[in-house]
Formats: sequence, structure tokens, C-alpha cells
Amino acid sequence: MLQIIAMGGGGFSMETDNSRLDRYVLAQAAAAHPKVCFLAQASGDSASYIDKFYDAFAAFDCIPAHLSLFNPHTADISGFLAEQDVIYVGGGNTKSMLALWREWGLDTILRHAAQNGAVLAGLSAGAICWFENGLTDSIPGPLSALRCLGYLPGSCSPHYDGEAERRPAYQKMIATGALAAGYAFDDGAAGHFVDGALKGVVSSRPSAKGYYVERVNDTARETVLPTRYLSAT
Repeated sequence: MLQIIAMGGGGFSMETDNSRLDRYVLAQAAAAHPKVCFLAQASGDSASYIDKFYDAFAAFDCIPAHLSLFNPHTADISGFLAEQDVIYVGGGNTKSMLALWREWGLDTILRHAAQNGAVLAGLSAGAICWFENGLTDSIPGPLSALRCLGYLPGSCSPHYDGEAERRPAYQKMIATGALAAGYAFDDGAAGHFVDGALKGVVSSRPSAKGYYVERVNDTARETVLPTRYLSAT
């Protein structure tokens, strides 16, 4: 079973007093005391971002770790990631992150880890990276389409309600065929995919939603997806 949890925004880096999404991610791991590895390549392995991860996940019943590709602690990256129960990807520049991943072989290593039971999760860059394409701000200027890993079919946009230009840009690109039909998630909403299909949408905020956007007669049709608001516990 290949599990991917794509968050439009939220989690420890955006909701310091709201752990609902992070707890949901951990609950999907097979292990009772899961090993959780943070990948911060989209932020250039920001030390402060990594510290924030450790501070947040110290409160959970898990074993946190991180993997740097600028200063890796092991040559056996594949073996290290294969030991993890959850691989959590942070936000930042998706294009640069994917280039680095492909150079180090993570584009295939992460798929193998997921096929062996690891839950793949992340927000923003860590959400769109799993799809065939994503709507990104990685390149200066207007939002653009980016080729991603293709673990999940179609396209994805994060921050659907959090950044004013996201919704119109995503709909326009789908209407013109620049992006395939796909999923958009508000900040605080996450899509849980199992074996390539959407299992459901959950949220850490009562108003946060997930959406499916498709091309119909050269226009974009947006469908609000049923979204389950997570409890505080």
C-alpha cells in the first residue's frame, strides 16, 4: 500500500499551536512508535526549519530524524530512508528540491520506501512534488507549471485559499490545458492518497477544504471535496 498525504499548507511549520495534521500523518504509520524523517531540501536544508521540526515532533510518540543532502550523515541514503515509517517533506523551492533529489537518486529511493510501507507526507513543495505536475512559485514571476515525480496522477496546487493568485492561476492553467486536472488544497487541508487514489480529505481548520479541478469545454470546473475536520486529540 503506497500512502501519500499532501497538505496544502499547515503542519508544524505553519500552525505552531495546531498539531492536527501532523498527528494525522503519524497515525497512518504502521509502527506504534514511528520513525519520522524530515526532508528540508526545498528550503536548502534550513537549520532553523530542521530545528523547528525537532522541537515540534519531540512532543509526539515518535523517533524524529532528518536527512541533509548538503551534509549527509550517511552514504547509504537508500538504506536509511528504508528504515523510516514516515518521510515528511517541507516547503520551499520545489524545482530546486526535485533537481537535488534526482541527482541523489531520491526520485526512485522515495518510491521504494513508500512501496515498503513508509508514509510519504509534506506541505506545499512537499505536497505537489508527488504529482505529475504542480503549480509552483519556484521560478520568479507568475505562477507556473512544474514537472514533478509522478507518483500520483494529475496535478496539484497548495495554498489554494492562502495566496490570492493560486485559485485563478490553477483554474486558468487547467482550462487552457497547461496543467492536467487535479487537486487543490487550502492551507490546513490535506489529501490522503492510497495506491494512487484519493482516500479522503482531512483538515486542521473548520473552513479548510480540498477541491478537484478539471477541464470542461475549455473552462475549469471546481468541485469541493468532502472534508473531515480533525479532532484536537
